[in-house]
Amino acid sequence: MAASISQNLLLAVPLAPLAGAVLAGLFGRTIGRRGAHTVTILGVLVSFLCSALVLAEVLAGARFEGTVYEWMVIGKLKMEVGFLVDGLSAMMMCVVSFVSLMVHIYTIGYMAQDDGYQRFFAYISLFTFSMLMLVMSNNFLQLFFGWEAVGLVSYLLIGFWYKRPTAVFANMKAFLVNRVGDFGFILGIGLIAAYAGTLHYGETFAKAGELARLGFPGQDWQLITVICICLFIGAMGKSAQVPLHVWLPDSMEGPTPISALIHAATMVTAGIFMVARMSPLFELSDTALNFVLVIGAVTALFMGFLGIIQNDIKRVVAYSTLSQLGYMTVALGVSAYSVAVFHLMTHAFFKALLFLGAGSVIIGMHHDQDIRNMGGLRRYMPITWITSLVGSLALIGTPFFSGFYSKDSIILATSASTLPAAGFASFAVVAGVFVTAFYSFRMYFLVFHGEERFRHKPHPSADDHGHDAHGHAHEPHESPWVVWLPLVLLALPSVVIGAMTMAPMLSGDFFKGAIAIDATRHAAMSEVVKHAGDPMGMAMHGLVTLPFWLALAGVVTAWVFYLKAPSIPAAIDRALSPLRTVLENKYYMDWFNEHVLAAGARRLGLGLWKGGDVAVIDGVLIDGSARTVGVVAGLLRRVQTGHIYWYALTMILGIFGFLTWRLWPFLSGLVR
Repeated sequence: MAASISQNLLLAVPLAPLAGAVLAGLFGRTIGRRGAHTVTILGVLVSFLCSALVLAEVLAGARFEGTVYEWMVIGKLKMEVGFLVDGLSAMMMCVVSFVSLMVHIYTIGYMAQDDGYQRFFAYISLFTFSMLMLVMSNNFLQLFFGWEAVGLVSYLLIGFWYKRPTAVFANMKAFLVNRVGDFGFILGIGLIAAYAGTLHYGETFAKAGELARLGFPGQDWQLITVICICLFIGAMGKSAQVPLHVWLPDSMEGPTPISALIHAATMVTAGIFMVARMSPLFELSDTALNFVLVIGAVTALFMGFLGIIQNDIKRVVAYSTLSQLGYMTVALGVSAYSVAVFHLMTHAFFKALLFLGAGSVIIGMHHDQDIRNMGGLRRYMPITWITSLVGSLALIGTPFFSGFYSKDSIILATSASTLPAAGFASFAVVAGVFVTAFYSFRMYFLVFHGEERFRHKPHPSADDHGHDAHGHAHEPHESPWVVWLPLVLLALPSVVIGAMTMAPMLSGDFFKGAIAIDATRHAAMSEVVKHAGDPMGMAMHGLVTLPFWLALAGVVTAWVFYLKAPSIPAAIDRALSPLRTVLENKYYMDWFNEHVLAAGARRLGLGLWKGGDVAVIDGVLIDGSARTVGVVAGLLRRVQTGHIYWYALTMILGIFGFLTWRLWPFLSGLVR
């Protein structure tokens, strides 16, 4: 039997960041700025070190599955706090805590002049606690708690600069869109509780075969299909899949550190993690897997197109996040769960690197985010330049970089799938390679190479005197060490982590017991396993494959278009202006949401208010009943005069009426 991990060690992982969040949040003014960042960084550091120890024990064969606190029992349904620690959760714990640690250090420099310094540290530390509770859970109740908690903290962080109307709009948009996904998510959990009679993962998975034999009441659908699709709708909201993706680009209104922490490395991958954890359920429904596959393929390709026309440096990286989340979802759809999680891990490092690199550029450019106002920054920001190049090479899947191993594994798995939607998905992920390379290096070349456009900005975003809102002269500069050090530390795994971990994660036993695959029905992983044991050989072979040449073509095209012949993209832009209009309007999804869904909901709400609340409830039930009582009281008031002769007459008339009513049958008989 495998050894068990210390429960106290596991408790320290989420509770250390929580303690830092409480201290910084409640006593921030007392302990000051230095105290706030010290306690939160110390808490996350403790969490990372404990997570690393847990991972080492998991690699040695140890596991933990048990209840930490029992909240209540309703019949046979137990509601509890518990941990499930295996290869999947241990890997996520390390990724979340390490990226969070880098973001905490980075924040010292990025938010140095912000009045909400202590509050920001409290929020990001609280987010780390919430995400760790999510990935460590062994039951749906705790999963839902972590799920909603990261959504709440995301709302607070996106709207951190709450005096900006755009930030308020963005956090409300994120909140509402995620509620749509969460409605499906809680329906799925409710169906599991109703038909499996438990909220515990292990007990649910043990009854998966029984659930697969049940039909959904009143329909000819499989119950397991409905459950899986409902759960995946939750993942669509949290992991920003079409059409519930619209919140993520707008979330760039928040400070850059949260873009790296929440919207690249951790929160948006919660849906990917959840589906991988629920693999014993998803494996029983090909319909659900096809649904997942189509949604992922559409997101991977069409969100990449939107990255091509973005000029805000953070939004370019945001749309690349959407596209890469689509890649992960495609892997889930073809039952390559371990590949999806592998790409989740590699993506966390290089995408956090790209976001933090973008933030470093923003600092160096005195908060100008338009890439058309940059150029030639490699001379002024050498560390940011080289680390951003590393992140970009990893993102486009360059052989020997970490992103290559995970991205090519997704392409291999998709090409080997036999699901009906696999053909379209295979085209989408292969075509997406060129698109990703093009928009990534479009941004890279416009920011770090070419002419220096920041002295005479073609697209003014500051005042007329070339100064920004802080009054600084517009001269780029390298960021302080607390900003560039996390870039260097994230660049290292962006290069080596893929080759180091590919064999155990994809062809070894690292995910044994955590991920379930029916290899007889879904054989996509068999193609991946052939290459997973030889990372060097896979990288060498990758130099002659179609994805590499597509990526190279994307880089060369971006180089020609934006460094050598900028007249070409300008001409294409004029020739294809209708297409650009569609892309600039983001396929009109925001317009549809605002003018159709929101307008319809507004009209429905107005109708319910005017017709239901005002007319029926207020007008009839409340005001109407009051008026009725008033009318009756007015009539009775005329009867109650206080005069004895009136009361005597009334009594006589009453007796006469009563006798007439009682004697009428007898009198009518006499008449006949």
